[in-house]
Amino acid sequence: MPARRLTLGHVGELMRFALVGGSGVLVNVGVVVLLNKLLPHDPESVFLPLRPTDFNIRWVHVLNAAGFVVANAWNFELNRLWTFRAGERTARTRFPRFFAVGLLGLALQLILVTLLIHPYSPIELPTSILDGSTGFRTRTYWATLISVVAVTPLSFLFNRLWTFGTSRARSVRAVETRPA
Repeated sequence: MPARRLTLGHVGELMRFALVGGSGVLVNVGVVVLLNKLLPHDPESVFLPLRPTDFNIRWVHVLNAAGFVVANAWNFELNRLWTFRAGERTARTRFPRFFAVGLLGLALQLILVTLLIHPYSPIELPTSILDGSTGFRTRTYWATLISVVAVTPLSFLFNRLWTFGTSRARSVRAVETRPA
């Protein structure tokens, strides 16, 4: 079996994935901003206490989960049709894998969001600068943006290898073994 090499096709695929991911970031952050405007709660207030611990699920976690669901569906369709050109017949079989990769990404994203807004975290975003006085100075938005950007490379890797990789390899082998 020949060794796989990085080709211009791979670079193009990565660039398309990045563009789709960028649009997904806008969708994700847009949903978070929209829901934050519609809901009357402070995004850092408690949504659900996790008794008997001192931990809580906060509104920022709920907003990020909602943004994830919308952006995940958006990204799947664009990646399936444009980035990996997987075709129509694979939508049913690939979406569960794509969603599973997305859930892993969401878990990592929520951990990072928590670390970015938690007052005892070593990477807490500063409240002196990000005081919530404007949209650009809102910790919730910055934590969302930073966490999505940080998780995207892992998401690409898992989707490239697991979600869209297996049938691409099969289809390439099928083309190579067809009689001329």
